[in-house]
Amino acid sequence: MLGKYNKKAFISLGLTFILMWISEAEDAHVNYNYTTKPRVVLPPNYVKEMRPPSRKGSPVIVDFSIFVVDINSINVEDMDFRVDMFIHQRWMESRLEISDDIFEEGDDYVTLLPEFFDNLWQPDPYFLNSKIAEIATLTHKFTSVTLYKNKTVRYAARMHAIIACQMEFQLYPMDIQVCPIYIESFSSNNQKVKLRWSDSGVTLNPELKLLQYNLGQPLELEESDGYMPEKVGNFSRLTVYFRFERQIGHHLIQTFAPSSLVVMLSWFSFWLGLDAIPGRVTLLVTCMLTLVTMFTGLRADIPPVAYVKALDLWMAGCMVSVFAALAEFVVVKVLDVQYQYQVNRIPKVLPMRISNMEKGQCATVASWEGGAVRSRKATQTPTTPGQTSLQGNGGPPKPARRQSLLSVAWTDTDTGVEKIMWREIDKVSRAVFPILFFVFVLLYWPILLMKSS
Repeated sequence: MLGKYNKKAFISLGLTFILMWISEAEDAHVNYNYTTKPRVVLPPNYVKEMRPPSRKGSPVIVDFSIFVVDINSINVEDMDFRVDMFIHQRWMESRLEISDDIFEEGDDYVTLLPEFFDNLWQPDPYFLNSKIAEIATLTHKFTSVTLYKNKTVRYAARMHAIIACQMEFQLYPMDIQVCPIYIESFSSNNQKVKLRWSDSGVTLNPELKLLQYNLGQPLELEESDGYMPEKVGNFSRLTVYFRFERQIGHHLIQTFAPSSLVVMLSWFSFWLGLDAIPGRVTLLVTCMLTLVTMFTGLRADIPPVAYVKALDLWMAGCMVSVFAALAEFVVVKVLDVQYQYQVNRIPKVLPMRISNMEKGQCATVASWEGGAVRSRKATQTPTTPGQTSLQGNGGPPKPARRQSLLSVAWTDTDTGVEKIMWREIDKVSRAVFPILFFVFVLLYWPILLMKSS
């Protein structure tokens, strides 16, 4: 009986010790959690949905700044660009009760965990013309909240956004795209929240480089109030304009220089005689096809637009020049065929007419001038009134028939050398075509440079 009692007492004592140990562990755990709680105490009546108090009728001032890390993916087809940046917002929160013991010695600020930001009132700016705007994340969102002794709250975040930009390509490939970023308060109108650029405004990464563009500096900043009919009110708006100037060096090497050489190559056909017809036709047709292939590939780099671009004018000028050279070849070939026909026909006609003259069959005087045959028939002039004019052996009057090679060949009166029309056209084309193309170039580039500037 006594042993049974001692056994129960021993068990009861053991349970008591176990309960005491569990109680001490819980107290230690509670104390540990208490020491890690932030010692920034919000007032009991703090409501994060209400904006900080300000003077009567004046909005809360939110200073905004951006540090642009990188700009990439300038997409002319979708008309947008991607920007990676740090954004900073700063405003006064006079309702905070900040104790001095949370600041390290010599510091007037403290950086807290991002979760603390969820308990504070916060402005709600957004990118008005963004397609996508996201805060960068790895294991957590890259954000931070900094509190200053003067109760200033500073919020920072690393984010990326895809910004829509209405691009114009009339001056392509010397176009300049001005792409704004609009930042606006979403739910608080301009009487409650006022956005303004801080002293730093928008700064660029000094190592930032773009492949096909030069980024114009300094950036133009603007503060305004925009009326939003969707939200029925005026809202504070910040605007930064990015000026992208396309670099012409790539297109000079890939477009303008090769196309100019192709046009100059077509001029060599004027030095090829008509005895080299296959070579001349092949040269001109190859130049035309080369230009068509070249400009077809270039048009794939930009979206199809309804208006004429500067590159289209250059393409048209080059193709017209080559097409005109091809048309000139057709003209001289037709003239050469006519010349050969007349040259082969004259020796057969001339002896026939001389034989007829000797037989007295007609009163015809034939003369040969530089390969040209001229016929003149004797006419009888009436000597008495009422007498009719007779030509040849009589009959009604007929217009004098004249056959000449002056349309395809003639004799130079000074030198007596025979001039053939198609050869003279080739000689003139050797000078006219380069002159016309150089005039086109001299008009094209100054006008383009003046409009782009």
